[in-house]
Amino acid sequence: MQTDRATNPFSASAPKSAGKLAENIVYFARALREAGLPVGPAAVIDALDAVEAAEIGARADFYATLHAIFVKKHEHTIIFDQAFGLFWRKRGYIEKMIAMMSPQAVDHSEPKKPDAGAARVADAFYKNRPQEKPREQVEMDARFTMSQSEILQTKDFAQMSAAEIARAREAIARLRLPQDKIEMRRWRPDPRGQRIDPRATFRASLRAGGHGVELAFRARAERHAPIVAICDISGSMSDYTRIFLHFLHTLTDQRRRVHTFLFGTRLTNITRALRHKDVDEALAECSTAVQDWSGGTRIGASLHAFNRDWSRRVLGQGAICILFTDGLERDHLDQLETEMDRLHKSCRRLIWVNPLLRYSEFSAKASGVRAMLRHVDEFRPIHNLASMADLVQALGKTSENGGADPRRWLKSA
Repeated sequence: MQTDRATNPFSASAPKSAGKLAENIVYFARALREAGLPVGPAAVIDALDAVEAAEIGARADFYATLHAIFVKKHEHTIIFDQAFGLFWRKRGYIEKMIAMMSPQAVDHSEPKKPDAGAARVADAFYKNRPQEKPREQVEMDARFTMSQSEILQTKDFAQMSAAEIARAREAIARLRLPQDKIEMRRWRPDPRGQRIDPRATFRASLRAGGHGVELAFRARAERHAPIVAICDISGSMSDYTRIFLHFLHTLTDQRRRVHTFLFGTRLTNITRALRHKDVDEALAECSTAVQDWSGGTRIGASLHAFNRDWSRRVLGQGAICILFTDGLERDHLDQLETEMDRLHKSCRRLIWVNPLLRYSEFSAKASGVRAMLRHVDEFRPIHNLASMADLVQALGKTSENGGADPRRWLKSA
């Protein structure tokens, strides 16, 4: 059936009075920029030219054309999909979209968790909504309310708006690792040491010609434990991966020996990329280096690649390993448990951080989760700033296990 381009809002040849398509594309690009995507005037011009040249007659073609122009990184696809579904739901007029966002009747049913990026997109659209009448003044007692900083500390990363994510990044940049150090097997000169250094004492007596002996002392060398992070970047982890990379960039900036690896279907070392002082430049290089962002996941195969190629290089001298994944692996469970056991034996502490622990009803029923839990020292949530601050404190503990035994999850399942 032939499409009537005179009434199709996705048609490049439709008259301006029929859909005002060019004007709506400009509004759509402005909303994407407010939501955090780097959309400039040049991209808007390219989008208008592409729509005109493509002779678009179907919604899928229109989506693919705008996606090719406006999306430059893998992680931007989530925001673009949310914005496209909201803005072009009907004819695409901005007035209709604002009308749909008007206050509705109170619904006392169980609230539904927002989709990834939905809060940020809605915040970007709502920012341009005109005020028809002044807001009513409401007096509230501050003693019974939470401050903005307290709300930000406990709010889920996936439900944050663009402004809240910006404040969360600033808070992450202010995190400071504890200065706890571990004793090494090597010794260093120390005038306050408890052990006599025979060699240094003998060399000092030779310099004095044997007339008088001044004792030299030594103590155990101390240094910060290396930190190794192995992060899942599959589609199920996309809500939290980018903000966790901001956290790892802060760790890399404070400690010299921090190594970071990303995996989806393959393992990628991004340690050098995160050493850039500018966090945006560092994350941009990470996006370029990774080929399987927001795709599938192969936890067992990725851990095998790490144990084979990198374990001996980075897990020495009492290293702490952070495993960032949801553990939702269904295939090759024997390989997964074998590689987890090897990883656990190669490092001093293995800390598993899992966003699924944000649910109070979480239970270790998944086969992949049960296979991994037997080989970790700590099992922690990682979904907001409060849990991230707890992880920072856990990295500074010198004990082998600073929390409860993670195997208790296996007993409760």
